Amino acid sequence: MLNMIWLSLIILSIIFGIINGRLEAVTIAVTDSAKSAFELALGLAGIMTFWLGLMKVAEDAGLIRLVARVLKPVMTRLFPEVPYEHPAMGAMVMNISANMLGLANAATPIGLKAMQELETLNPLRGVATNAMCTFLAINTSSVQLIPTTVIAYMAASGADHPADIIVSGLLATTCSTVAALIAVKFFEKLPYFRPIKNGESA
Repeated sequence: MLNMIWLSLIILSIIFGIINGRLEAVTIAVTDSAKSAFELALGLAGIMTFWLGLMKVAEDAGLIRLVARVLKPVMTRLFPEVPYEHPAMGAMVMNISANMLGLANAATPIGLKAMQELETLNPLRGVATNAMCTFLAINTSSVQLIPTTVIAYMAASGADHPADIIVSGLLATTCSTVAALIAVKFFEKLPYFRPIKNGESA
């Protein structure tokens, strides 16, 4: 779907460029944008390597395990239907901890593993459970203690103090996570969003 959207934008740009007699401007914009994207990606590679390496050192030093221990009381309240000893809980804690520390690449496979484990507790296969929806809300909103990717983008773009984003990023992502949790907990209580089991009427 996303590819179709990008293709539509490209085609529309070319059509309107022809209609307005500015096809040359479209061509120049494409080449300039490609050049800027390459320069940004090149500058980003080194910075991302540094920050991800730093976070990997922190992970090996036990920082993620420390965050996981801190999260334990919160997780048991957010996911009452998931036993804390279940592998799904461990995978979710690791994913959330990695996301909080900016380890986006490392967090993705753990997040997929968490969803697979949550599916084993699902009485109605193929329909998302409350735990799945709650985990997805937390995963997508994701409190960021260290917004590694944003810092890297800002540094690559020439910002003098890219790490200044940490406090405002933490505040913004905390608000987004709280809003996501309020929304998901509200909607899961509505009858319309309750999964219909076999034999039940809508």
